Amino acid sequence: MKLIAALGNPGEKYAYTYHNVGWLTLDIIADRLGVDVDKRECDSLTGVKSVNGERIILAKPQTYMNASGKAVKQLLSRYKASLSDLLVIYDDIDIEKGAFRFRERGSAGTHNGMRDIISVCGSGDFARLRVGTGKVPENIPLVSYVLMPMTDDDRRLIGGAAKEGAERALEWAGLKSK
Repeated sequence: MKLIAALGNPGEKYAYTYHNVGWLTLDIIADRLGVDVDKRECDSLTGVKSVNGERIILAKPQTYMNASGKAVKQLLSRYKASLSDLLVIYDDIDIEKGAFRFRERGSAGTHNGMRDIISVCGSGDFARLRVGTGKVPENIPLVSYVLMPMTDDDRRLIGGAAKEGAERALEWAGLKSK
């Protein structure tokens, strides 16, 4: 079993913000697997699919970014998954736009959602896929930047990284995209 949780904020006003790049990446994965991520459980929207005997749970925590740990912990408990079964996908200002990084474990870096997950779960020993949103422009506060809508150029550039990242997530889960 694999649990792929993507970080973002609920609500239409956040849909295409830099902070919701994790959800955009998960939408690509869901599309590739033919899964609707619309079941409400564990403070999340989820979709479940079995592929070649492997159960894949896709999740979008609805707790808002900085409280993501609560939903992830509930999902791990509900599906009796361990941290080694978990992949978290999220935006990262420390990675250039159009790039992504995959790691088997690590720290939260500058990301408050990841800090909360590590704090609630008690460990950073789980996989993470970080999709780059680039450095915060001068004279724009961090919180304003991550919550602003992406420009069209950035949506294309970051969207390319999200597609590549989605493929890497499917590989992690032991799946090939359809």
